[in-house]
Amino acid sequence: MSIARPPIEWVEHVSRGDAAAFHARQMPDELTPTVWWFEVDRPAVVLGSAQPANHLDLDACRKAGVEVVRRRSGGGAVLLEPDDVTWVDVLIPTIHHRWTNDVTTSAWWLGDVWRQTIADLGVVDTAVHKGRMVTTAWSSLVCFAGIGGGEVVATSRPESGDGGSVSKIVGISQRRTRSGARFQCALYRRWRPEHHVRLFAAPAPLVADLRDVVTTVEATSAEIRASFITRLASS
Repeated sequence: MSIARPPIEWVEHVSRGDAAAFHARQMPDELTPTVWWFEVDRPAVVLGSAQPANHLDLDACRKAGVEVVRRRSGGGAVLLEPDDVTWVDVLIPTIHHRWTNDVTTSAWWLGDVWRQTIADLGVVDTAVHKGRMVTTAWSSLVCFAGIGGGEVVATSRPESGDGGSVSKIVGISQRRTRSGARFQCALYRRWRPEHHVRLFAAPAPLVADLRDVVTTVEATSAEIRASFITRLASS
């Protein structure tokens, strides 16, 4: 006879402020299941941990009033603008039942939580990507131009590695330490590719290159938080 597992209690922190300060936040040495919600109060472009800074036109970023910061997880750049994006870090210790040593599959469970969350919010016909990394002409620059394991995509879009259009709903990258994993997630409530292209150094994508790479979630940050934590607690 199987024994039902009691719901896990997640510690939540909600903050709004400076992207640099948030991304400088360290993972605790002793992790408990934690969710860090974050929204910017000023524009910032967040580079992946190993992404070259010369992908950006730093002068253009300065003129546009966009802060340049670097996160501790991999992937391409994510532009955060006030009220456009919901960003959340999900932290689990190595003793958590969702922990796996297999990096390839380690975010699949979280993608399933996100797929259920956005279905609650009216976004259907989605899937969790469980295949190989999907790359496009611009995925090394722009996070949402490619698809990684565990990320949620609109199934009406092609998923191929041949440079075709992809449509991502939830992006996930991660940082792993001896104490556990920090999954950094983002979803757009509003997508404005024209604000992205002006920030990159040549050769830069055109607006047309990025117009269809994102499917947005039309919900408030409070609605997203409420649905996600409910789904997460029962995962």
